[in-house]
Formats: sequence, structure tokens, C-alpha cells
Amino acid sequence: MPEIGGLLHAGLLVSDLARARTFYESVLGLVPCARPDLPYPGAWYALGDGRQLHLMQLPNPDADSVRPEHGGRDRHLAFGVHDLDALKACLDAAGVACTASRSGRAALFCRDADGNALEFVETA
Repeated sequence: MPEIGGLLHAGLLVSDLARARTFYESVLGLVPCARPDLPYPGAWYALGDGRQLHLMQLPNPDADSVRPEHGGRDRHLAFGVHDLDALKACLDAAGVACTASRSGRAALFCRDADGNALEFVETA
């Protein structure tokens, strides 16, 4: 069996890159990093330890699908965050609805404007 060395990046489809960048940069505080010259709009973000988040403005093949209300019961990305209360304050100030983890751990779920589910887990 091959040995998988870890997750290097995750890609999300967005319909409006400018709107997505506002959320990921102004609300979540991510900083864009270098992106290769590709034939579609996008933005890359460094997440530490060489990992990245890739936003790609491309047609979403699942645009008409019905998503579960709680992001924890949908496909989602999980991010570590040092201060969950500070993140919740930023989400609240931006009018982004979020829900607490139903497992009882210190975690929040929200969705971006394109319905991509995001989890934020408080890390030490």
C-alpha cells in the first residue's frame, strides 16, 4: 500500500470570486498567496505547514443540490482556530450564520456564500 503523507490543499468552487475573497479575507482573515497562471479566476491561501486552500471560480456541478442545514452533516473542510469566540464574533458581525458542533466539542460550522460548509475547531 502507498503511504499517504497528508493533505496538501483543498479546493472549493465559487460562483463569484470577488464575493468569496471578501468572506475568506475580510471575515476569516486569510491572506492570498502565489497562484499559478490558470485559465480561470481563483485565489490561493496559505494555511501553514505548506497546506493551502484554493478557491476556483468554475461552474458548480452540484449547484442545484439540496444541502443539509448543519454543515457537520455535509461534506466540509475543517480548520483549526486558536480563539473560537473571536471567530464567532467576526462571523456574527458579518451576518454569517453559524452553528455549534453537535458533538459537544469546541467547534463551529458555517457556510460561505456558495454553500460550501466550513468547520472551525478550537485548537490549543
